[in-house]
Amino acid sequence: MIDSNTQKPSFSLVFISSSFIIIWCIIAAFPIFWITVMSIKIPVDAFSSNPFIVIFGPETSKNYSSLSLLNLFFLSIYIFTIIKFYKFFSSYLSRALNFNKYLSILILVIFSLIILFFFNKLISLELNPIVGSFGNPIFGFTFEYYNIVWFERGFLNNFKNSIIVTSGVVIISLTFGTLAGFALARTKSSIAFWILVVALIFRSLPHSVLVAGYLPFFVNSAEIMYPILGEFSPTLFGKPLAVIAVLVAINQPFTIWMMRSFFQNIPSELDEAARIDGCTHFQAFIKIILPVMWPGVITTGLFSFMLGYNDYLVTSLLLDGPNQTMVPAISGLFNRDTTSTDQIVAIAAAVSITAPLFFLVLFFQRQIVSGLTAGAVKG
Repeated sequence: MIDSNTQKPSFSLVFISSSFIIIWCIIAAFPIFWITVMSIKIPVDAFSSNPFIVIFGPETSKNYSSLSLLNLFFLSIYIFTIIKFYKFFSSYLSRALNFNKYLSILILVIFSLIILFFFNKLISLELNPIVGSFGNPIFGFTFEYYNIVWFERGFLNNFKNSIIVTSGVVIISLTFGTLAGFALARTKSSIAFWILVVALIFRSLPHSVLVAGYLPFFVNSAEIMYPILGEFSPTLFGKPLAVIAVLVAINQPFTIWMMRSFFQNIPSELDEAARIDGCTHFQAFIKIILPVMWPGVITTGLFSFMLGYNDYLVTSLLLDGPNQTMVPAISGLFNRDTTSTDQIVAIAAAVSITAPLFFLVLFFQRQIVSGLTAGAVKG
């Protein structure tokens, strides 16, 4: 009989591995934390060589909003309470109002922010003046630069373009990747497999090579498609459709490979049972296989989302100004001719594009973990 104590990792191994993970998390999270702090400060505080001035923002506090020790104390208690009891509140909303889980969480977040706003105003106006030094402002902040970048610099239009490109890449990649992956997982022929391997090799080529190959077609697309579409033939260069086509071409082999790995973990007996019950191949795929595959679909879709959302090279080469996505637009804000205010605006834009990724991962964290685990284990 094996002693259970011998199966436990040693304390030194746990300590070293845990320390490494903690240090890595700090190093990875620090740039995001720092630019977030800078984005809510005026330039004189944000670009100070003193890190405490950057964090607390004394000049920002004089000219804009600020928080006192009392504000920060109640803010900490409020956040701790929400985190501690959010499962109870969300489940109560689900039972009492018959909302689904995600809608309940969204309502809880919005309601919490509204309460936090009015509660903070009440403390600032009523309690801070009567508590002495605890009511003195110590943390200055402003959201002015977020307002500038989103509504005055046209970043909202860049966001819309990013959603168009990303949605197109995800929908097309998942649609064809799921069907092709299922076919490859169920076929016994090795020809299709080796074609996919060759496609994966081409995927490793620099994206600029693919852009150069597609560029003549995009520039002359109106003339090429004129015999088919006539006067309705479009010029694809500068339009989101051109970027979607290139990114799908880059992403499709990887998507098919991922989906094939997931489908291989689903026993073919499920297909046969559905066929016996009268389903066609397509009905069995939609009604039986796909629901089981949902974590894998979400995981693969997340990778496709990140490719389209974070792409710089393809979008900057193929899109014109009005159709530009967020990442190239941010790079355009950083140049030698910009003022310090413009740089804070660019930092606010950079912080803005990270928020959807955090919420997306948090929203689908269980499906992502389940999908990655399923794809890593061969049944």
